[in-house]
Amino acid sequence: MFNLGPSELLFLGLIIVLLFGAKKVPELFASLGQGIREFKKAMRENEESEDETKSV
Repeated sequence: MFNLGPSELLFLGLIIVLLFGAKKVPELFASLGQGIREFKKAMRENEESEDETKSV
């Protein structure tokens, strides 16, 4: 999708640590992961409800 190599990922990681601090980074990524899980769950529920309405 974005074609990022190891050096670009390392650079982005350093920028994130500089912006948020080393103590906040794990918390930031945990909340980001939780948000992505919730989004995927909502998408699955939406698809299931659309399938139910099509079959009725």
